Amino acid sequence: MSAPLIPCPPPNPDPSLPARRPPAGACDAHCHIYGPFARFPLPDDRSFTPSEAPETALRALHERMGISRAILVQSQGHGFDHRPLLDALEREPARYRGVALIRSDTSDAEIRTYNRAGICGVRFSFLSHLGGAPDLEAVAAAARRVAGLGWHVAIHVTGTDIARYRDFISGLPTRVVIDHMARPDIRQDLAPVREALFRLLDTGRVWVKLSGADRLSHAGPPYEDVVPYARSLLDHAPERALWGSDWPHVNLSGPMPDDGVLLDFVDRIALTPALKQGLLVENPTTFFGFPACRNDNPSS
Repeated sequence: MSAPLIPCPPPNPDPSLPARRPPAGACDAHCHIYGPFARFPLPDDRSFTPSEAPETALRALHERMGISRAILVQSQGHGFDHRPLLDALEREPARYRGVALIRSDTSDAEIRTYNRAGICGVRFSFLSHLGGAPDLEAVAAAARRVAGLGWHVAIHVTGTDIARYRDFISGLPTRVVIDHMARPDIRQDLAPVREALFRLLDTGRVWVKLSGADRLSHAGPPYEDVVPYARSLLDHAPERALWGSDWPHVNLSGPMPDDGVLLDFVDRIALTPALKQGLLVENPTTFFGFPACRNDNPSS
């Protein structure tokens, strides 16, 4: 697959501070890193071309925002070259966990190496611009390979595909997390998507990331048109919801999101301190296997 020649725009260089600083131990459960390209050049078979956004820039953003933990999701911008992710995990093992991309020819030894490094999940995208829907048996086979390690499977779908793949997802032998609220078109009838997600959440083995409000919104910041849908998911399963920034916001057109506004979105959906503590601290601690949070920065 040839990559576009024009890179994605870089993230907002001067995001606002959140109106309320998040609680100690807050986790960004979905973000990516790219580069530095001098050390980790982009592969020729990538599905898009990101701008450079290395771990050092992500860490600076998180420290500014009051976020002390993060999940680094391997992106198809770097393809199956996990060196940037592994480097970040080695340097900041208390701060980060990782999510990998694997395929049928990824060896068991490589998966064990990922596991020792702090990778705890594998992601599959069903979006056309990221290569389209994968073979379902390949997804199931990968899930079987990592189930014994306690990994989860992250599923990235859009539109009504969450309803289409609901039975398949519920049959996977691992915990599953649905990325970006399943990315429905919020201008359409949300009943089929919401019903499918509710039924998956009710299994007790499926979680949802309340990330990507900027991708779902048609009104723009502060994404009020996404609030009712996101709040309904959190209210339905508050113990199985996570939040992520999706930094550095690749494959977007228009102005780059303000990460402070994205963090403020949490206060629009988590209306009590207990809900916010669960969404940002307790739920990711449980799901990703971080040590129980103390009132200090785990990277210090």
